[in-house]
Amino acid sequence: MNWILLIIAGLFEVAFAACLGKAKEATGAEATYWHIGFLICLAASMTLLIKATQELPIGTAYAV
Repeated sequence: MNWILLIIAGLFEVAFAACLGKAKEATGAEATYWHIGFLICLAASMTLLIKATQELPIGTAYAV
């Protein structure tokens, strides 16, 4: 189960990087929405990473 959480955390990490890139290109309210998406994806990624590292070694989890 922790490996699945870790993979999902990685997908959220890709999503927050994409949101940040889109936020740089956007203006006005659209940029605000991309920043909100960035924060949500960042929080989800870090939360899942923390849960996964309760059972998996931190070095392995962060490398994945």
